[in-house]
Amino acid sequence: MYTLKLLKPDGRQLWLYSEAPLQEDMVAPSPFAEPSGANPHLRWHPLRGEWVAYASFRQNRTFLPPPEYNPLAVTTDLANPTELPQGNWQIAVFDNRFPSLELNSHQPPDIIIPTIPATGKCEVVVFTQDAQSSLGNLPLSQIELLIEVWAARTEEIGELPEIRYVLPFENRGTAMGVTLNHPHGQIYAYPVIPPVPARMQLQAREYFSEHGCGPLEAMINRELQDDKRIIYRGEHAVAFVPACARYPYEVWVAPIKATLTFSALTEEQRVDLARALKTVLMKYDALWNRPFPYLMAWYQAPTDGESHPEAHLHAEFYPPYRTMDKLKYLAGTELAAGLFVMDALPEDKALELQNVIVDIE
Repeated sequence: MYTLKLLKPDGRQLWLYSEAPLQEDMVAPSPFAEPSGANPHLRWHPLRGEWVAYASFRQNRTFLPPPEYNPLAVTTDLANPTELPQGNWQIAVFDNRFPSLELNSHQPPDIIIPTIPATGKCEVVVFTQDAQSSLGNLPLSQIELLIEVWAARTEEIGELPEIRYVLPFENRGTAMGVTLNHPHGQIYAYPVIPPVPARMQLQAREYFSEHGCGPLEAMINRELQDDKRIIYRGEHAVAFVPACARYPYEVWVAPIKATLTFSALTEEQRVDLARALKTVLMKYDALWNRPFPYLMAWYQAPTDGESHPEAHLHAEFYPPYRTMDKLKYLAGTELAAGLFVMDALPEDKALELQNVIVDIE
């Protein structure tokens, strides 16, 4: 993998990645000339025992611009620069102009509850120069490169002393709140381990101490033996609708052998993981014969300097739909109590996805 690091006029950083050597004369553009001065902060929720981020300036971010102005497109119009340069790059990563977390956050408000600076990083990951494509439509080699990029960014960001957890994710589709239609994801790097991965790690640590392996590795082995909800089975990676799915068409993608982070993947695991990921995404779109909205979140070991043998890199997909004609929003018991109610069996939804035949390159 080849990398080129550039600096934008407003002080944000840009990283370009490619399978081939990159042009050295590329210049990082920006629609903005001056630094944003973003200063988010965290407030403590005393009843839940967790932090909440506040970044009201994000109300001014770009929202679904017309096709003639795509901030993630490449343009030669110097009077109307976008975020990305012309050149032979394949994947680009840059600092978000409207971050919920910022390394230079300072002076949080003095109010009736504890507050701290929202120290962290928010990066935009552009999957391809093709604005009409999608993650699932990319060649396998490009998806493998993306996994390498996630590894590189996790490793670099995770070395910062302020960062304790790095979460790559993608919101696809306006139903998931996406504000730019160009295929892209994000990376959030937190000063704390957020509540969901923190709870996962706690459960995994307790299970590991008793059984000598993590709960996900054990679950994958049981799912493979049961063979009722498997969507992709490879030598090194697997995709399946978990027996405990909380959403219709929820799918998990993971290396079969517990691997802590993207950086710890072997080449064989990375190649197979790309095939598993592409299979799931192609099946999603083919099932409905239209772009399928989802949240894809990648969980990995925290970057808090501690040992985490219990961790297991994996992605969880959360589609918002019960059917494509009826949105699946969280209901009272799910939002208020945190206890999910499913009106569809994981086995039935797995069968629908299993019956979708896709041709992987």
